[in-house]
Amino acid sequence: MQIIYIIAGVIAGALLGYEIRKSLVTKKTKQAEESANKILEEANSQKKEILLNAKDESLKIISEAKEDEKKRREYISVLEQKLLNKEDSLDKKVQDIEKEKENLTKKNEEVNQTKEAIEEIKKKEEEELLKISKISKEEAKEILLEKTEKEIGPELVKKIKQMEQEARDQGEEKARDIIGGVIERYAADYTSEVTVNTVLIPSDEMKGRIIGREGRNIQAFEKATGVDLIVDDTPEAVVISSFDPIRRQVAKVALEKLIYDGRIHPARIEEVVDKAKKEVAAKLKEAGEAAVLDLGLTGISPDLIKILGRLKYRTSYGQNVLNHSIEVAKLSSMLAAELGADQSIVKKAGLFHDIGKALDQDMEGSHIEIGCDIARKYGFSPEIIHAIEAHHEGVEPTTIEAIIVKAADAISAARPGARRESLENYIKRLTELENIANSFEGVEKSYAIQAGREVRIIVKPEEIDDLSSIKLANNIAAKIEKEMFYPGQIKVNVIRETRAVDYAK
Repeated sequence: MQIIYIIAGVIAGALLGYEIRKSLVTKKTKQAEESANKILEEANSQKKEILLNAKDESLKIISEAKEDEKKRREYISVLEQKLLNKEDSLDKKVQDIEKEKENLTKKNEEVNQTKEAIEEIKKKEEEELLKISKISKEEAKEILLEKTEKEIGPELVKKIKQMEQEARDQGEEKARDIIGGVIERYAADYTSEVTVNTVLIPSDEMKGRIIGREGRNIQAFEKATGVDLIVDDTPEAVVISSFDPIRRQVAKVALEKLIYDGRIHPARIEEVVDKAKKEVAAKLKEAGEAAVLDLGLTGISPDLIKILGRLKYRTSYGQNVLNHSIEVAKLSSMLAAELGADQSIVKKAGLFHDIGKALDQDMEGSHIEIGCDIARKYGFSPEIIHAIEAHHEGVEPTTIEAIIVKAADAISAARPGARRESLENYIKRLTELENIANSFEGVEKSYAIQAGREVRIIVKPEEIDDLSSIKLANNIAAKIEKEMFYPGQIKVNVIRETRAVDYAK
């Protein structure tokens, strides 16, 4: 019975719980429906409000658009009115121009008619005069000239000849006075260049150190400098021989340093020669600066001053070219002062008239062509370039400054003892010998030594092998025989050398 009561209680509790849940669900459902209905009502209300706002906004936009349209139309209307007014103004101006054109045409016609009337009157007057005189205009001219020639012709010819002779005599006298005065004011010493330098040594024992074991030191020195080092029986002296004065100076400086230092071996020789080249380059720059300062010139490029300094060791017919250039500049300035020409032009043209000789061994063309190219490169005026170009007979001088520079160059070269023809020809032959060697591919350097009896050629080992070296020597010898004239024979010495350098640390 207890079990039955328990089961009945459980069933009754379940039924009661069911009823309670059902009532709760029904209540929640009803609440949810009420909430949903409320939300729907609020949404509908907001929808109406949004639609009303949207309609109001759209009406506002349409109204603003219509207002903008109205303003644009008014603006366009104003522009159209302005354009119409401008068209009317242009039409009026065109009409005025047409009227002025018609008036000018009428005036031109009137002027032409007046000219025709004047010509007609002149023609009638000439006809009347011809009727009265019974001779033509040309005949009257001929009669007048013939009469004048008969009356004063001999006296006129005599007077003209007298004036020409006086002008010629006075001109020659004046020219002699000017040139003589200028030469008296500037009387520079001349120096005669040679092709050898002598270097004194402390003892004959030093000669052996200069030569080195199996001649390796002297060979290294000659190769590095491109000169011929003569070590003979002359006591306490060695001779440096080379036609190139810059090479000779580098060799002299380097040899003096080696003798003073006492360490003489191939590596040291190359080091000292490099230092000597830099020292000589500095001296060349100083020489160029001194020349420019001496003449009071300004605004000259430093690179051009270096090129000018190279003329210190350049000779022309035995005459030092830098001294010659300074002399020409000073003579030109003095002549220009006497004749009223531009002194600044002639001074620059005189100093740089032979500047091409500083580079004529390294560049193709005459020293005049090279000099003009250099002058153009460094911005010289056309007057200076013309004076440089016309200082020889190739170009006719067209300015007084060019004539002055040409005359000063001739005066400087014509002084007694200033030049020697034989030395210049000798140097030209050695230069030509080196140029022939340098014209072949694979040649790094070439030196004419032994007074032109030998040309020593250093080749690039990576381009020229042993067999090619032999062929190169034969080809250079053949070209020398074909293009040059020389006494005796010339030895062609081709040197191919490969060096391997490393350092132990």
